[in-house]
Amino acid sequence: MSTLSNVATCGGETNPPCVRLISDTIPEAKSSATGVSVRYVPTSSKKWYVFRASYGREDKASDYIISDGTFVYVAKRYARKMINGKQKKVLESLIPNLLFVYTTSEKAEEYVRNTPSISYLTYYYNHFQHNENLKNPPLVISRKEMENFIMATCNNSEHLKFVDESQCHFKSGDIVRITDGAFKGVEGRVARVSGQQRVIVNITEVGLISTAYIPTAFIQVIK
Repeated sequence: MSTLSNVATCGGETNPPCVRLISDTIPEAKSSATGVSVRYVPTSSKKWYVFRASYGREDKASDYIISDGTFVYVAKRYARKMINGKQKKVLESLIPNLLFVYTTSEKAEEYVRNTPSISYLTYYYNHFQHNENLKNPPLVISRKEMENFIMATCNNSEHLKFVDESQCHFKSGDIVRITDGAFKGVEGRVARVSGQQRVIVNITEVGLISTAYIPTAFIQVIK
């Protein structure tokens, strides 16, 4: 994974105008530290785990895990910042400290419990469930939900937002699909955010992601 972006397109662009994803064509994750790349291959033995890396070390953790042969996704967005008196576009984590790791339960335990190199890594727990020991289990995201999330965020748009529900003025409870543009194929709910019509993608127990402005002509209600 690149420390700036963990997504590569077929043409090699780092910020393509449009990326269309399906489960077997998700771009490779690549480690900036070693150059190792890992493809996303859906398998019944693996799940999408959410990990938390303390003090903004999600890129460092993802580099290590990708180098170990495991697929990792860190959502990014471009932001405009003043650097040495000049405004520049830089990539930053859309959801600070979090990385999404596609692996087996055994490997997830190894990373969190038995890997000194990433001792700062912990599970992101599901606080709405309990296991047999009455403890909160590690949060696992469904494959469909995760693929939709990647589709919504892999273009690194500077207009992406990690939002609170109070910021979203939902128009209805309908689930819609975006039919054209940079977010084509993304599913979610239509809402007004920052005065614009956008589509909101939900990541279970993590939060809501707002796309950029979406024209009504690009929105199709899913029956």
